[in-house]
Amino acid sequence: MVGASYAAVPFYNWFCRATGFGGTTQVATSAPTQVTNRAVTVRFDSNIQGGLPWKFVPEQDEVHIKIGEVATVYYSVTNQSASTTTGQASYNVTPLTVGSYFTKINCFCFTEQTLAPHEKRDMAVVFYVDPSMLQDSDQNGTNTITLSYTFYPVKNPAPKPVAASNADQRKSSL
Repeated sequence: MVGASYAAVPFYNWFCRATGFGGTTQVATSAPTQVTNRAVTVRFDSNIQGGLPWKFVPEQDEVHIKIGEVATVYYSVTNQSASTTTGQASYNVTPLTVGSYFTKINCFCFTEQTLAPHEKRDMAVVFYVDPSMLQDSDQNGTNTITLSYTFYPVKNPAPKPVAASNADQRKSSL
């Protein structure tokens, strides 16, 4: 039972990433080859939890994109404290059933973000809605997708190598 308990969390995380269950988005290393005529609106939501002293907002409330079109959107984050702080973003999309079609190529959410006192940074997310969504009849009425991020404080940030940069970097790929 103890072994099953420990295996449950990584298995559930893998299941969500593989299927998009619960609004878990997908990760890709390249853009799709097809852009369709059907458009969707993607809205952006931002939240801070656990006492992280940051201001975190999308630079625009929404974009209108064609399915298969790659979009880059920026979020602005400001450390409002007098000390260095580190956060990690979790994310999902709604409706929850579009998670398997919403695909990120690059995102600030792939790595911990460390901000110096009062530092302000613009962070990008590069994404597309997979054209295979058009083959799913359950998505015929989906015209709006909301991408939501919540930043949580990281109590023991991972040490950065001396040569590390602040650029967005991928942790995983398909």
